[in-house]
Amino acid sequence: MNLEMKNISKSFGPVQALIDVSFSVGPGEIHGLLGENGAGKTTLMNILGGGLPPDSGTIVIDGTEVHGMTPRKSNELGIRFIHQELSLCNDLKVYQNMFLGEEFTNRQIIRKQDEISRAQEVLDTLRTDIAATDLVGELTTAQKQLVEIARALLFKSELIIMDEPTTALNTQEIENLFSIMRSQKTQGVSFIYISHKMPELFEICDRYTVLRDGRFIQSGLFRDIDERQATELLIGKTFTKEVVKDQYAPSVSDTVALSVKGLCGELFHDVSFDLHKGEIAVVTGLQGSGMDELATALFGATPVTAGAIELQSGRLSLKQISHVMRSGVGMIPRNRKERGILPDLSISKNNSLAYFTALHRKPFVSDKEESERFENNRRRMDIKVGDPDDPITSLSGGNQQKVIIGKWLNIDADVYILDNPTQGIDVGAKFAIYRLINDIAGQGKAILVFTNEYPEIVQVADRCMVMYKGTIVKEFERKDFSEVAIMAYSTGTSMADGTDDGTSPIMHGGPHCDTHDMNENDTKEQNS
Repeated sequence: MNLEMKNISKSFGPVQALIDVSFSVGPGEIHGLLGENGAGKTTLMNILGGGLPPDSGTIVIDGTEVHGMTPRKSNELGIRFIHQELSLCNDLKVYQNMFLGEEFTNRQIIRKQDEISRAQEVLDTLRTDIAATDLVGELTTAQKQLVEIARALLFKSELIIMDEPTTALNTQEIENLFSIMRSQKTQGVSFIYISHKMPELFEICDRYTVLRDGRFIQSGLFRDIDERQATELLIGKTFTKEVVKDQYAPSVSDTVALSVKGLCGELFHDVSFDLHKGEIAVVTGLQGSGMDELATALFGATPVTAGAIELQSGRLSLKQISHVMRSGVGMIPRNRKERGILPDLSISKNNSLAYFTALHRKPFVSDKEESERFENNRRRMDIKVGDPDDPITSLSGGNQQKVIIGKWLNIDADVYILDNPTQGIDVGAKFAIYRLINDIAGQGKAILVFTNEYPEIVQVADRCMVMYKGTIVKEFERKDFSEVAIMAYSTGTSMADGTDDGTSPIMHGGPHCDTHDMNENDTKEQNS
């Protein structure tokens, strides 16, 4: 497919999202679309996918100008869009999601077995462990991402748009995806690849286009630039690589803010550690290590079967999330679409949700106070927004993430659990978040960050705990951080060969989980 988008402009009220942008992709090409959050990347792709009409400009495919683009028309032209925000129906099975709206039918009767067989064939091609008959609601976020990718590959496509497709994928899954993309490329299929991960862009893409503040900046070949030059194009100024953590004086206190003792759950066991006031500790590990489940269990969102969590005020009951919040614990969750926002509410109201749950005591909501809360967070985190009363979904993914972070800062918690806090955020915004995390720690807050990105660990962590097979197997102090060593413990390599670098003792966790240690009221998952 030869695609040309010529002089595209689009505004949302007073916000000019795209200004006279031109963009082209040739057959069998993997084209990287770069830009910070709010640069206009997703808006441009939504216009191509038929989700939004342009205010002006034209779309030309194989020499023919296309008018009145809709999602169905886009699909009929061979264009498929894998959105950053997953758009699956949790109550349907995998194959039903993959064929939704394009079912195999015979005299209006769905050919169920044909759909299952074809869906499974594509899932197996991606080397997933997903069955076509699995219920989507029971899949992990990473598996849902693979279903989205499989859905795009299910029908014959000439151009596939991928918006942050690897956010929830592990290294092996990313390699599988890239292998599929290269195979499809040899058959003439083109890709538009949107990502903030520079190594991925340089590995898989042929050409690039950079957008900044809704304007076209530059196109070219990836082989003609390096990562530093690409970053400078994104942010519009010379980029100096910095380590944010090194700019802050140590703030770790002797006072323990959070103590976890022998905690057990379905996918983790015998987890123990202390978190001090003013400390930023990171928990890392590969997919399946149990770190995702540990993060939500510490907040009372998934069941704990044994062990205890203690705050300065005493033992923490996990019976209700609202009680956890009022006890001084806040959590910024991963997967903002499913866990972080209420899409039907405004930006301002999303910003106030945690405050209403934990601190609000008045019989009425004050519009003035709500406006002041949002304005404070907008200035603090440079949230790009038109009208705070607009829907939260009108914001870019990165600006949505900033609203979520601000929402939790409103409750002034003593302990913050940050689960993948920079998911889908561009490089400039990431550094702003890293500074914010360090600023909060400097105020005496205890912060526990869950991430599997080593550069993120270096930017914020005083200490790093590595999980493997459901338990913490190693702790590293900041002076001993090493990407190779952390990966070795994450993969079990160091345990397998019996080596240890001597930086800290290996914690031999095991399935020593006695349920009698658990408070009876803490054994059931509750919603706030």
